[in-house]
Amino acid sequence: MADSTAASPRSVVPSHENRPVYVVGGGPGGLAAAYALRAQGLRAVVLEKSDRVGASWRRHYDRLRLHTTRRLSALPGLPMPRRFGRWVSRDNVVRYLEKYVEHHQLEIVTGVEVSRIDPAPDGNGWLLHATGGRELTGSAVVVATGYNHTPRVPDWPGRDSYAGEFLHAGEYRNAKPYAGRDVLVVGVGNTGAEIAVDLVEGGASRVRLSVRTAPHIVRRSTAGWAAQSTSILVRRLPVRLVDRLARPMAKVSVPDLSAHGLPRPDTGLYSRVNEGSVPVLDVGLIDAVRKGRVEIVAAVDGFEGGKVALADGSRIEPEAVIAATGYVRALEGLVGHLGVLDARGKPVVHGARSPRTAPGLYFTGFTNPISGMFREMAIDAQKIAKAVARRAKGTRAARI
Repeated sequence: MADSTAASPRSVVPSHENRPVYVVGGGPGGLAAAYALRAQGLRAVVLEKSDRVGASWRRHYDRLRLHTTRRLSALPGLPMPRRFGRWVSRDNVVRYLEKYVEHHQLEIVTGVEVSRIDPAPDGNGWLLHATGGRELTGSAVVVATGYNHTPRVPDWPGRDSYAGEFLHAGEYRNAKPYAGRDVLVVGVGNTGAEIAVDLVEGGASRVRLSVRTAPHIVRRSTAGWAAQSTSILVRRLPVRLVDRLARPMAKVSVPDLSAHGLPRPDTGLYSRVNEGSVPVLDVGLIDAVRKGRVEIVAAVDGFEGGKVALADGSRIEPEAVIAATGYVRALEGLVGHLGVLDARGKPVVHGARSPRTAPGLYFTGFTNPISGMFREMAIDAQKIAKAVARRAKGTRAARI
């Protein structure tokens, strides 16, 4: 991996013809985009704020594995090794990303954080403001700073009064510090569900899981058939049709957990996905709930007198609270002034499409598709690269 941070000048304004395409973010989406751009004959420079690629993956909890298959999670130009197994571990994802950079000889600049992107003063391309006073001018920009960028913690009233340990799931590594302790996990997405199971298996004395809205739960694999494969098959079908198809399948494959506090959702599975809520892929939660090892409790309303106040009026006093309450994209400072974000702070377009008001600006990795984020980023990377190459050819032709 090349780290040219030390040699980078404070202001880089190359001519129109040799301006690189800057890729902001050295995670899987950014690396895939860089390779695809290179394959189109374009110079791509990845700017990564940390000292290594795959920074967010390095911070994930120890037991994490991809919920998508190895074969369907590879980035363009390099398969994942068979020795990684079907469900690739966190550490092997990191190894793969490092190998990806080496194999494709990608141009990576670490230790550089881009704080703002503006149109270039000459009207051609983009000006990136970065650490150390750098001003970098690129012909196009791919923003790949990540879906899980900044931890989101609700502004619960009275949280400062809680005397126990409180942390966001992004700080959780493993169950060892919680052996023999009473722990409340808040949030029943894939992260919260998996952390709850990890705590049970790691010897926590009591594990409660706070649920506001009952999730759809899907077996990660049934008789060897991965849920991801089904998701790919149905992704382009009408939402209502997929909702109808999913209902009987769920009744056959997932037991009714209503008696344990997890009723079947009222809304359809694919309708939920369109609202931004992907199903929970089961890695042990179903059995843990059925056996009473993970107790389902109501949503957290706040903290009172050092206790956790739940929506059903009850009060509990766990020794630790882990907030698996998601992340925000935190794109407002970077591109919010360009009118390219929706009301929730997500890019109005992604993949090969540039916002109408910002031609040459692309986004990847800001959706959470049921067909697999790695797979979709790999597809987006190649579409983005082709779009950038077409635009570059059009620009050159216009100048002739």
